Amino acid sequence: MQQDNLKKYFWFLLNGFLAVAVILGVFFVMPAVSRYQDSLYPSRSMTVSSQGKSTVSPDIARLSFSIVSKGKNPEELANSNNEKMKAVIDNIKSQGVEEKDIKTVGYELAPDYRYDEATERRYITGYTMTQTVGLKIRDLGKVAGILGGITPLGVNQISGVSFDIENRDKVLADARAEAMSKAKEKAKQMAKDAGVDLVRITSVNEYQPADSYRGEYAMGMGGDMMKSSIAPSIQPGSQEITVEVALTYAIK
Repeated sequence: MQQDNLKKYFWFLLNGFLAVAVILGVFFVMPAVSRYQDSLYPSRSMTVSSQGKSTVSPDIARLSFSIVSKGKNPEELANSNNEKMKAVIDNIKSQGVEEKDIKTVGYELAPDYRYDEATERRYITGYTMTQTVGLKIRDLGKVAGILGGITPLGVNQISGVSFDIENRDKVLADARAEAMSKAKEKAKQMAKDAGVDLVRITSVNEYQPADSYRGEYAMGMGGDMMKSSIAPSIQPGSQEITVEVALTYAIK
């Protein structure tokens, strides 16, 4: 009788152990194996790529301008240059540009030298003062007027005039969504034509080519034009934002 009880107890423990093993296998081992298999690069794969575009009109303009002056006395030169720049900044603010969009990006006072061959020495003959300001203009209708108004006040260098989009992330997101949709449709068609099945996406890569820009900026900067208040010709045009995506699928 005691031996029969021991056998029953043994089989009870064995069945319990097997039940626990099955539960562990279902809930822990099999998911772990599945995750490990998913991490392996598929032996059969297919890569497709596509492109999405968004064409938008720029809504901000960026530029930098400088007042470059020469003189013998560095203190007087700096004061004169600063007064001219203040007049320029006041003019820009009067046209609705906020102070946060006006930034000094360069301020340099450098001596000018002349080399004397007789004494083989260099002498300071004067100084050059260069003060540069970066500007962001949010109202594109005011760009031409601002550029035409600052040159009579002493600005003698204007560079880096460009047009951009304030909320570029939103435009990129739209182009990316279009590229992803096209790539997925392309993958379905290619899989159908090849007689294979798509399993899952194993990698996603994105590439952004240089923006395609169409616009015009023209301004004469020589001679009497520097002293003129004639507004330059400004045509912001449009920008084409492009996003390319490449999707790799595991196939079977």
